[in-house]
Amino acid sequence: MKIGIVDDSQIDLDKIHGIISSVEGVDIIFSTTSAEEAYEQIKKQSIDLLIADIEMPHLSGYELADIIHSHALNITVVFVTANSGYAVHAFELQVHDYIMKPYSRERLIQSIERLMEKNKKSEITGRLYLKKKNNIHIVQKKDIIFIERSGRSTTIHTKTGPIITYQTLNELEGELRERDFLRSHRSFIINIHFVTNFSLYAKNSYIVSFEGIDEKAMITKENVDFLQKHYF
Repeated sequence: MKIGIVDDSQIDLDKIHGIISSVEGVDIIFSTTSAEEAYEQIKKQSIDLLIADIEMPHLSGYELADIIHSHALNITVVFVTANSGYAVHAFELQVHDYIMKPYSRERLIQSIERLMEKNKKSEITGRLYLKKKNNIHIVQKKDIIFIERSGRSTTIHTKTGPIITYQTLNELEGELRERDFLRSHRSFIINIHFVTNFSLYAKNSYIVSFEGIDEKAMITKENVDFLQKHYF
């Protein structure tokens, strides 16, 4: 699990860093006293969990969590704070945990281990079973970049390459109910986490570019407006 830590108190930051670094399977990507620096790191690097204080100068931990939530970033948030006043609003942002200072080493470790166990379970259920003639191909949903229907076949573009199936988009859409996926066009389903650019193609449609591949998808203007309002 890749973790970023931000707390404007160096003492508190060192405490979190020391505790987290002892947990097996954890990789600390960044540790900073600046919420602005944490935000820049989030834009540049992939993390699974952000551990943040709430009340910090300039940019608060709550504002960071709000950015993560409103942009539909696949990052879990744990607040470690001395202020209980944000608890209700924090859980509206679907944070994993709200830990009050002072806290014990065991309290923080239990929170991390609980999240790791939850992620393991979600990985098991987060698979798509694709029918290919007499075979069934299994792909992790998080590795799907976009899906394209052309003629009688459907191409699943993944991080490791394309997979062709004869299942329809309607069938696959029923299996991809996660917030990450959007039926962007009658012939496409896209994973919004891989989107890098929208280019105007016609009056009511755009071409979608993705991270890591050259292939493109299509999206209607209506769906671009929807994404801007609810995701970006």
